[in-house]
Amino acid sequence: MLGGPQLDPIVIQALQVLTIVVFAPFVSGAISHLEARLQGRRGPRILQPYYDLAKLFRKETLLPTDAGWVFVLGPVVAFVCYLTVPLLIPVLTTYPLPLGYMGDILGGGFILALGGFSVALAAAETDAPYAQLGSSRAMTFGGLIEPSILFITFTVALVTTTDLPYFEAAAARASTADALRPAHLLAALAFFLVVLNDTGRIPVETHSGTLEFGMIDEGRTLEHSGPLLALLTWGSAMKQLVLYVILINVFSAPWGLAGSRELGNVLVAVPIFLGKALGVGAIFAVIDNSFSKLRLFKITEFMAGAFLLAVLAVLVLFVGGG
Repeated sequence: MLGGPQLDPIVIQALQVLTIVVFAPFVSGAISHLEARLQGRRGPRILQPYYDLAKLFRKETLLPTDAGWVFVLGPVVAFVCYLTVPLLIPVLTTYPLPLGYMGDILGGGFILALGGFSVALAAAETDAPYAQLGSSRAMTFGGLIEPSILFITFTVALVTTTDLPYFEAAAARASTADALRPAHLLAALAFFLVVLNDTGRIPVETHSGTLEFGMIDEGRTLEHSGPLLALLTWGSAMKQLVLYVILINVFSAPWGLAGSRELGNVLVAVPIFLGKALGVGAIFAVIDNSFSKLRLFKITEFMAGAFLLAVLAVLVLFVGGG
């Protein structure tokens, strides 16, 4: 059994946020490197995102002619939102930390939505056609995702009798039968599709594409430069990792977390978490490179499938005894 000094809960909470901030570019770099290998290319270095961020922070910030304070504040607000969510979810520990009671899983979703809205609003203020195009599409498809998230949250809360992330994960760990209930599995699958879409892996290539027909996330950042672009890039990687945390540590695999405040247990939880996150990222990379991209208007059908899975989870829970 690992021993060592006992960490203050506030220190552990800061370590959770630090884990997301520090390792988010690493996870993104590893996924990009794996995707390149799957496509038969050498690809970028795994640590390339860190070099890109360092270069962007050293560059000058150029503002469009019609941009105002919203354009500057948008990336900062989004970055702060992505820093806030790790305070609410179980990144490294099984036990709730002091600020873990500030909001439930739905509140965390609202904070992530606020971050996305801030980026879209900053892009829309530039009057640049491609930036406004990406902003409009992001808000349109975001509205399709929200009903699915509501139903997923509703289903998991009914199965686990709570909507707090720490206690949802604890309920899944305490009862394998609950974790394997059809309603819970359907809700987890629906959230998997939501994350798949929200990270730009499918159905439209948005995470690395610059073509107008598939431009959503990339379109919103075209007018930013320097440190503001660095915050957007870093924040996007953090959002991806936060979604992975919710998927694996709340819905699917809430194991391998530290059960005590001992320094050794908390430090061991970091590589375990990274291993799980890289595993999920590898699955997404394989899916991304195994299917042809859908046309833009097919996003509605894709998200309708996730929504129907969430609705089916509720029906199975109440009607089928799931």
